[in-house]
Amino acid sequence: MVRAVVGANWGDEGKGKITDMLGKESDIIVRFQGGANAGHTIVNDYGKFALHTLPSGVFYDHTTSIIGNGVALNIPVLFNEVKEIVDRGVPMPKILVSDRAQMVMPYHILFDEYEEERLAGKSFGSTKSGIAPFYSDKYAKIGFQVSELFDEASLKEKIERVIVQKNILLEHLYHKPLLNADEIFNTLMEYKEMVAPYVCDVSAFLYEAIKEGKNILLEGQLGSLKDPDHGIYPMVTSSSTLAAYGAIGAGIPPYEIKQIITVCKAYSSAVGAGAFVSEIFGEEADELRRRGGDGGEYGATTGRPRRMGWFDCVASRYGCRIQGTTDVAFTVLDVLGYLDEIPVCVGYEIDGEVTKEFPTTGKLEKAKPVLEVLPGWNCDIRGIKTYEELPENCRKYIEFVEEQLGFPITMISNGPGRNDIIYRNK
Repeated sequence: MVRAVVGANWGDEGKGKITDMLGKESDIIVRFQGGANAGHTIVNDYGKFALHTLPSGVFYDHTTSIIGNGVALNIPVLFNEVKEIVDRGVPMPKILVSDRAQMVMPYHILFDEYEEERLAGKSFGSTKSGIAPFYSDKYAKIGFQVSELFDEASLKEKIERVIVQKNILLEHLYHKPLLNADEIFNTLMEYKEMVAPYVCDVSAFLYEAIKEGKNILLEGQLGSLKDPDHGIYPMVTSSSTLAAYGAIGAGIPPYEIKQIITVCKAYSSAVGAGAFVSEIFGEEADELRRRGGDGGEYGATTGRPRRMGWFDCVASRYGCRIQGTTDVAFTVLDVLGYLDEIPVCVGYEIDGEVTKEFPTTGKLEKAKPVLEVLPGWNCDIRGIKTYEELPENCRKYIEFVEEQLGFPITMISNGPGRNDIIYRNK
């Protein structure tokens, strides 16, 4: 069976924990899109980890972790990450890398930095990990697939061809040092040495695994609202964050994806620029940020403080709908235990009219939140194992959100650890 774990909102919903937890019942875990620009924070028996490229199931010795063809693969980052976890006592994970995955080139990171610098105050809030330049090159058909590392003559010729274009931009647009073809080739030969033992035809491997009835988990990065087609364009990422793309980014038939677990946070947070209707500021935001997540709401990759807000039913309903959600995993609910009252955004007021539909970006910029205030439960819910044991107001909050979403909340996370989870049958 194939399942997908994806985010409903801006990312940072707690997908890493849910993937780590579901990894226990999985044979294969596939990262299907994105790059090392966003991370998943995981707390388990080995400690606390921030993963950026590795799938979140690498902590189990029975799983195979796959880097799918849809990933922006930064080879040194991937292998540094492997070294980091192994150095901390995690057994060496079984890893396969798609021969069709494309590589983040050293110059992609430079171009990312130069463009943000050029745009100055009008930048997209990039993490400067080379992601937009990488995907630009992929779709302009001047990217480099892992398989190309193994034909040195063709590789040399292609590097020469591609850097002509890059050097024109470096000289005339950015006024920066030019690239050298030999240096790039030598770097790629180092990459080849690192990745060669792990390269495989992932699509064929997964085809056989599906035939054998293996449990496969697809892991996405970021969330619905960062999707380049369906999100808050242009303040989005550069690859599709939707479960549907899991079929493409892993190389499997779309009809094989049987369960789509969409992760929703019990409040909202976002990293980077863009419309965020339920955002809160000042001391109210600072307190939620301090208490949030495990050790506060700061980006797993960047360390940037996340922007904070109340739960947004409009954005989350939309995010769940475009994912094709079968189950909602509701995370960090325990964080809200300090509040007497909990505001929830139930609609957007745009030009004097209230809507419950998530609009396009231009309208979103004008939207004001319509809030409904629910009573808090004023206690710590960590350690509770069954739904019935939760305080009444806590259950009412979950049921209110579920009704607004229109999708079943079947998992509730009430702490950062792997076992801080309540299953709820619907």
